[in-house]
Amino acid sequence: MSHPHLLVHDARDNVGVVVVEGLEAGTKMLCVVTHDDSSFELIAAADVPIGHKIALTDLSEGDTAIKYGEDIGKMVGPAEKGGHVHTHNLKTKRW
Repeated sequence: MSHPHLLVHDARDNVGVVVVEGLEAGTKMLCVVTHDDSSFELIAAADVPIGHKIALTDLSEGDTAIKYGEDIGKMVGPAEKGGHVHTHNLKTKRW
């Protein structure tokens, strides 16, 4: 694996962004943390479209999603580690 599947912007993040087309469940992803250029591996638990988020740890309803080291919303449904995070289980806290 030489090209990343998932980008994580900050070490504090608990979600990362898919950067490849056609990511399928069961894929061993190369995940790169852009803040310090470190990397780790994670198994995709679901098919996830490019640009959507993946949970880096198990997230429960009520948890705060962190991206760019910032609060981006509240989980309104669960997401397992490696699972899809999008509008079906994440909502902004703005309204």
